[in-house]
Amino acid sequence: MSQFFDVHPENPQPRLLKQAVQLLERGGVLAVPTDSSYALVCHLDDKAAADQLRRIRQLDDKQHLSLLCRDLSELASYAKVDNRQYRLLKLATPGPYAFILEASKEVPRRLSHPSRKTIGLRVPEHKTLQALLEVHNAPLLATTLILPGETDPLNDAHDIRERLEHELAGVIGAGACALEPTTVIDLTPMGTGGEPEVLRAGRGDLARLGL
Repeated sequence: MSQFFDVHPENPQPRLLKQAVQLLERGGVLAVPTDSSYALVCHLDDKAAADQLRRIRQLDDKQHLSLLCRDLSELASYAKVDNRQYRLLKLATPGPYAFILEASKEVPRRLSHPSRKTIGLRVPEHKTLQALLEVHNAPLLATTLILPGETDPLNDAHDIRERLEHELAGVIGAGACALEPTTVIDLTPMGTGGEPEVLRAGRGDLARLGL
C-alpha cells in the first residue's frame, strides 16, 4: 500500500518531504500536487521507475515526459537555450507552463523524444512541489496524472491513493489543485529564427509572454 503524506499547503513539513524523497531514492513513483493538477514523478536516473510511470499512464516512448526543475538555471542545465528562448523563459518561470526544448547531454537519451531529441521542462510555483524539489536536490521526471481512458487529471489525493495504492510508493496530499492543464509551448522553432508554437493553451497566461 502506498504511503500518504498529508502536508500543509503553505508550510509543508520537511520531515514528511524527506520521507517522500527516500521513497523516490528507492525507485518509487509518487503522486504530487502541482500548480496545474496532480502529477506522477520519479527519480530522473531510475529507468525502472520511469518505465513504471509510463505503465501507469500507458504512454509510449514518443510521448514527452517533463522535467520539473527548481529554477531557470537548473532548467538550462538540461536544455539547449539561446538568448531569445531564455528571455521568454524568464518571463514564464516559475509558473504553470511546460516548454519543449532541445535536450542537452545531461538528459539520458532514453528520456528525450526518440526522433526530435527534445524534452519537456517545467519550473512550478506550487509551494509543496518546490519544497520537495529542494529536499530532493535535483529535477524530477514527471507526467500529468491522467489515467488511461480518462480525459481529466485526478485531483483528490485520497482518491488517487485509493485507485493507485498498489502502483505508487506514495501520495503527497496538500489540498486540491487548480485542475487546469499547463500551457505547453514548443520553443524549438526559436532556435532556427522562428517563433514559439503554442501546443496547448492552459492555465499559464499567454499574454504574460506576449503570445
